[in-house]
Amino acid sequence: MSTVPLRTSMVPVSRKMRAYFARVERDTETPTIFDPGQSGKFALDSPPVPWVDLGWIENFERGYETATTAVRNGAKALPTAQFRGALEAGVEFDFCEWGKLQMALAGGSEHMNVLAPADGGTSPAPSGGMPATAVAVLPGSTANELIVGAGTVDSFPTGSLVAVDVDYQQQSGYVGSAIAGAYVSSAVAVRQDPNYVRRVTFNVGRVAETTANSMLLAQPLLGGVPAIGASVQRVVGFVDREGGSFFQEWSALFVAEEESGGRVCFYYPRLSARQAGKGVREQLAAIAKPLAILSLRASFTALPHVDENDGQPVLCYRSYFPAASAATY
Repeated sequence: MSTVPLRTSMVPVSRKMRAYFARVERDTETPTIFDPGQSGKFALDSPPVPWVDLGWIENFERGYETATTAVRNGAKALPTAQFRGALEAGVEFDFCEWGKLQMALAGGSEHMNVLAPADGGTSPAPSGGMPATAVAVLPGSTANELIVGAGTVDSFPTGSLVAVDVDYQQQSGYVGSAIAGAYVSSAVAVRQDPNYVRRVTFNVGRVAETTANSMLLAQPLLGGVPAIGASVQRVVGFVDREGGSFFQEWSALFVAEEESGGRVCFYYPRLSARQAGKGVREQLAAIAKPLAILSLRASFTALPHVDENDGQPVLCYRSYFPAASAATY
């Protein structure tokens, strides 16, 4: 009995999956594009802007539930053609690391920065009460350096977390510079709180060091250079909630980094958060009793993108980049 030898260069072998997310322009539903022809410029350890590396993920599961139906003709109703029903696909996995964006994606709705409270602050709230007064960000600031002036910078010691964005000015619609953090239906709904945009903004960074009049951030702000009129406030933590009417929506790229046999990528132009299977949000994975890792379960529904080359609605793109020695088939 003859056997076909296994052609190892055609067998993708990977340790874990890596996750990268990037913003979707919510007003136009325009995703961040991953062009497989430019994959050589996508460095996994330093992805191109605006992609954000969210680390290794586990228990990665893709689902495709689009029904295929046959057109039948004749006395015996023989199948003569096929067509696709309603498109439906999704993906679930566990984040191995905790951070602001990981929590927002796993929670699915508005994700909030807990602003440092004012001295003797009043009006306590589960998502954060009355915060300390915001400080204006001065001209010349960048995504990596926030200029606030001599003396004022002493309020933001090294190691502080900060949120940077404009004041809320009673507008409705999506709020948050560059990245939508929430949708405001009316100014009354958010109590006309001037700090509301900074409560939900993704423009958050950690102070790595300070100069005489500025703070230098450990990572650049996700939204880029602060908007004109932006202010900064200290952040003591993050909070998300079960409920709310806002849905997180992001572009996503999942990469099975190759050990051998080539690289496999799954690109979702638009993922919208949904309830994880069986309602699971966090899971404990034992290391050695009593120690365990607390992971974040994330679940998404894939939304369609119209492919630029032929106008077809697409939920996910799967790319394979063969090893240099691999056969074509």
